[in-house]
Amino acid sequence: MRQWPIPYGAARKRQMAAYSLRHYGEDTYLLSHPKVIVEHYTETATAQEAFNTFAPDVPDNEFHELPNTCAHFLVEPSGKIDQLVPLYLRCRHTTGLNWTAIGIENVGFSDQAILNNSAQISASLGLTRWLRCRYAITLNNVIGHNESLSSPYHHDLVPAFQHQTHSDWNHVDMHRYRSLLARRPCP
Repeated sequence: MRQWPIPYGAARKRQMAAYSLRHYGEDTYLLSHPKVIVEHYTETATAQEAFNTFAPDVPDNEFHELPNTCAHFLVEPSGKIDQLVPLYLRCRHTTGLNWTAIGIENVGFSDQAILNNSAQISASLGLTRWLRCRYAITLNNVIGHNESLSSPYHHDLVPAFQHQTHSDWNHVDMHRYRSLLARRPCP
């Protein structure tokens, strides 16, 4: 695993704490005892393009809030894994779950492309298994971004965000992902 940190200094930490206070009622930028892993795809062709999206601390292009969006990990098509943010920090990757979720971005344009890339899916499953085992996260709490609203951990204090999700990693594809993941149990 390559360490490839995005800038996450004092200003971004303050912004994440303020975001967490608005959305979750918690004045903190720390991620403690995560309960959910959320799978995403980047909608970029390369890890560098995804990094370039997350690194600048500018208002995100969808909601125009600070801090900018980010994820903890990138999984490249080659199978290389990049850690962008330490696991003790919150990232804005899934509305309603940022307070308790680890974000994994798989580089690519569709669930199907990632599922059909043997190097990438193997690395993604390996990373997800390691995180599941480390934090005792149940298989049902490994979700696709599109499944976020059905998570028992989903909540947001801002009404406009309470029903917001994305189309990446739909339920059918996540069922296949979780079936593959189930073959890699924790010890």
